[in-house]
Amino acid sequence: MSEFMGRFSQTERPPTPDAAPPPQAPARVTGSDVLAVEDLAKSYRAICDQLGKVIVGQEEVIEQVLTAMFCRGHALLVGVPGLAKTMLVKTLSEVLSLQFKRVQFTPDLMPSDITGTDVLEEDKTTGKRAFRFVRGPLFTNMLLADEINRTPPKTQAALLEAMQEHRVTAGENTYDLPQPFFVLATQNPIEQEGTYPLPEAQLDRFMFMTVVRYPTAAEELQIMKQSSSLQPATLNRVLDATTIEYLQDVVRRVPAADHVYEFARSLVRATRPGEAEAPKWLTDLVQWGAGPRASIYLILAGKARAILHGRMHVSTEDISQVAKPVLRHRITTTFSAEASGISTDKIIERLLNELGGAAQRAA
Repeated sequence: MSEFMGRFSQTERPPTPDAAPPPQAPARVTGSDVLAVEDLAKSYRAICDQLGKVIVGQEEVIEQVLTAMFCRGHALLVGVPGLAKTMLVKTLSEVLSLQFKRVQFTPDLMPSDITGTDVLEEDKTTGKRAFRFVRGPLFTNMLLADEINRTPPKTQAALLEAMQEHRVTAGENTYDLPQPFFVLATQNPIEQEGTYPLPEAQLDRFMFMTVVRYPTAAEELQIMKQSSSLQPATLNRVLDATTIEYLQDVVRRVPAADHVYEFARSLVRATRPGEAEAPKWLTDLVQWGAGPRASIYLILAGKARAILHGRMHVSTEDISQVAKPVLRHRITTTFSAEASGISTDKIIERLLNELGGAAQRAA
């Protein structure tokens, strides 16, 4: 981490929010950005090495979580219990030197339980009473919202407001959340009784829906050996909050060619039945397609993926690699698709194959 931050001189320090250029100024790639991307590629491998001391496999999940973080986005992790989702988030917070808090969402959890509340206190010397705001677990860098679908919509809405606005309102006062701020929520896809599934409008606030799958046979054997050992893993810190904020700005300065933007736009518009870009077979399978936020997230995620792999430009391959986590929760399938066992992932795969073939023919 010290070597990474040592790249910046006194006149080339990571910009703070106050020192950021005005919105109308064009984003430009600087020499320090290029050096930062080179170092980030090394740091990404170092992060994966550190996580490998605790987490076995799950390389795709790790990449998607880091991609969302560098885009200032949030991720919804969907997987059955026991796949180390909580351990992954906790370990990642240690490696990135971020403050971490975990909230187990339950049916009786109230909004004030996560945002905080005003308490009445009496000054023993003067006898005067005054309200003091006690901050809730939302005031952290990385929040794990465990089983978000088990809490009522009112509490879900309080969390999602903080995700969008990065601040909490209590009474007449507004409190800014620490930066950077990420929410990694988990959802159990098995048990649906007594749960409150997130509606589509709230799902759309999550940049990624990441599916956490079962380990392979070799990975499961390694998990058994590693978990039954007495030797604890020693983790090294790779990045810190200041560096992460700087890299979030670098992501938005990564250039993308016009054909990459057009590819992302065509992919999103192809998910909407009735659009000219949508294939005819889509009408029977999709009820609602992805909105404009998906187009934005595809480009941002492509930029973040590019710099994680040490590149200062985005390719259509980057867009294709992030298409599933960006689109799978933004496409509503029809009853016919569900009855036929056709998932949103299969629909996205088919659209990518058709768009990729069309791009090759055009070239």
